[in-house]
Amino acid sequence: MNRLLDLFLTFARIGGLTFGGGYAMLPILQREVVEKKKWTTEEELMDYYAIGQCTPGVIAVNTATFVGQGLAGPIGGIVATLGVVFPSLIITVIAAFIQNFAHLAIVQNAFAGIRVCVCVLIFNAVVKLWKKAVVDKPTLVICVLVILGSALTDLSPIVFVIFAAVVGIILKNKEVASK
Repeated sequence: MNRLLDLFLTFARIGGLTFGGGYAMLPILQREVVEKKKWTTEEELMDYYAIGQCTPGVIAVNTATFVGQGLAGPIGGIVATLGVVFPSLIITVIAAFIQNFAHLAIVQNAFAGIRVCVCVLIFNAVVKLWKKAVVDKPTLVICVLVILGSALTDLSPIVFVIFAAVVGIILKNKEVASK
């Protein structure tokens, strides 16, 4: 029961302190779930995030579900999901009131500052992920191909994940075969 309460409170804190959506949540998830709680490894978190990107629903919710399930089974997935969603419900109520003040310069300036902060948090998450994900020439090739593909096309992220998986299998098998 303590583990489930810890799961709920941890994900409620993550959900309540993350502005900017699922991508902005990554550095907080990494710090809380990988570094502090040691509930998962960075590699597992990246896998959860990649799968969460490909599956229907919100990335942050999907990732919370995967982490919770990995830690405490199906009930853990449900508890982590409820935890990450709970602050959003409260924020929705607050947003109804903020809408009345959205025209004020102070509110607009605050959100402009928050957007800049979110960009920096996402950039930091990308740098940390880059160090763990792009570890050799084959993974650099995959990274460059996905960057180019996503910049030049409007393909679904699912296509890129499947493409990266297939190319990763091919390149790594070639590497193993040549040794």
